[in-house]
Amino acid sequence: MIGISLKKRVVFSRLALVTAAVVVVASCRPAATPDAGTGGADAGGAGGTTGMAQRITLTGAGASFPAPLYQNWAISLAQKDPNLQVNYQSIGSGAGIEQFTAGTVDFGASDTAMSDEQMAAVTRGTLLLPMTAGSIVIAYNLQGVDTGLQLTRDAYVGILSGKITRWNDPAIADANPDVQLPDQQITVVHRSDGSGTTGVLTKHLSEISQEWADSIGQGNAVEWPRTGNFVGARGNEGVTSQIQNVNGALGYVEFGFAENNGLPVAALENKAGSFVVPSDETASNTLAAVELPDNLRAFITDPEGENSYPIVTYTWQMHFAEQSDPVKAEALERWIEFGLNEGQDTAPGLGYVRLPDPVRERVAAAADVISPDYTITLR
Repeated sequence: MIGISLKKRVVFSRLALVTAAVVVVASCRPAATPDAGTGGADAGGAGGTTGMAQRITLTGAGASFPAPLYQNWAISLAQKDPNLQVNYQSIGSGAGIEQFTAGTVDFGASDTAMSDEQMAAVTRGTLLLPMTAGSIVIAYNLQGVDTGLQLTRDAYVGILSGKITRWNDPAIADANPDVQLPDQQITVVHRSDGSGTTGVLTKHLSEISQEWADSIGQGNAVEWPRTGNFVGARGNEGVTSQIQNVNGALGYVEFGFAENNGLPVAALENKAGSFVVPSDETASNTLAAVELPDNLRAFITDPEGENSYPIVTYTWQMHFAEQSDPVKAEALERWIEFGLNEGQDTAPGLGYVRLPDPVRERVAAAADVISPDYTITLR
């Protein structure tokens, strides 16, 4: 057990992906617990024995990237504590930041950490908590090519910039001599909504290609090329669905969406020149090379390491530093605690990366200001 006592605080298995919010219906039976506000390992939370003293619902919204994982956590946490419900809406990182800033949700989520300017607009203060991590993959649907596709850096930049438009282009074919590539148009599926997934991808592309940086650039929303065949879709869910339904399609999604829907993914050339298939191991190799700063914001644009997958990101929950409702504050810490414990056990099976223990400890410590009476315990 890793126990952290902070001063005054501290399975969706492989179900089909859902695009709407998951609302967990809790039992009306009261939890066997003393008065609300008693925390610690003997009084509740992931390391405790009792749950919330009264029924409460938390609402979160934002990134589609971690949505299957957060929705899994909501179901599992409600089974553990029937008085605590979490409703997470997959609406995209951009919309999640907007709703969090407006104060219309209890917590937000984004695949790109908020900027200093965005955080300054939140009057109640902002805590950025990396709760999981994952790979952004190039998934595709090409009849007769189910595995083995390799994309050089020039190839995937060229495809996404509209300069490479056919599957048998030499930039692709030369790296895949044993793959029968058809003379067929590539349909590029991209996000149409404000997306942290897009933000992470375009930050990486801007890092490895000056031409991309100068022409398209980076951001949660960019102007995609007018050449080639480009199709927009909302959320990782929408991109996944479009790729599934169009032979010859290629697009970018979080690894879990591709894996859970049976979409093949390309091995991408990394900084060291190796073709790396996305996996828990190769993503962990990437995270191991990154030191989180004090503010817990780290952007992994082009990682070092022969076996590092090149596009990996933390994804953050956004929480208010100031809480006026002590019961809700305790519930939020229980939600964070569950994610840092049982939630990490679930992550690899859904295509996400388990947080390293030092990161878990720092996230728990950063949550110190949320509740004055509750203590997060890490096991």
